[in-house]
Amino acid sequence: MTLIRATSTLSQDLERLIAQTIGCCLAVHRELGPGLNESAYSRACGIELAFRGIQFETERSVVVRYRDSVVCQQRIDLFVDQALVVEVKSVERIHPVHVAQVVSYLRATGARAGLVVNFNVPMLKQGIRRVVL
Repeated sequence: MTLIRATSTLSQDLERLIAQTIGCCLAVHRELGPGLNESAYSRACGIELAFRGIQFETERSVVVRYRDSVVCQQRIDLFVDQALVVEVKSVERIHPVHVAQVVSYLRATGARAGLVVNFNVPMLKQGIRRVVL
């Protein structure tokens, strides 16, 4: 089996931010391992992002509209440097609905890239799904 890596349409700065954020998630998973709830991982990722000097918001509220009316508000787990949506999960596996959730957040914020990070895996590499619009 040959792996082919597609050329990214994202800026180098955003690619670097994605790599740094994944590095933070890896550090958290290495220390805490699988089995905790999502809020613990989200808080720990925030601590790691802050430690590395990366700007972020937690529980950022985004408005969902339909026909110019507000339908509801959703909350993004982590919004990194106003450019990267991170949805933290601690589930058996990433489902299509988790990816769809990030796509909705990307549309609502205007961001181009997001990550679904499932910490409930033996190796975090198995739990990261990249989403790009």
